[in-house]
Amino acid sequence: MITMNMRPVLVLIGVIVAFLGFGWLMQGVGILPGSFMSGSQFWAMVGGLTFLIGVAIVATSFRKGK
Repeated sequence: MITMNMRPVLVLIGVIVAFLGFGWLMQGVGILPGSFMSGSQFWAMVGGLTFLIGVAIVATSFRKGK
């Protein structure tokens, strides 16, 4: 069960994970150039999945307990 004290920590973790995933996604599709990840389909997929995991963590942290 998620307690009220854990909620801000989970939101912060979810936002950080989503932010990293979004960055990887943008590098993978070539919008953010300048690294070995730029233009790589692998990093686009990993970034998209990581972004969705971060969003899921944030969404789960806002669910009300029973």
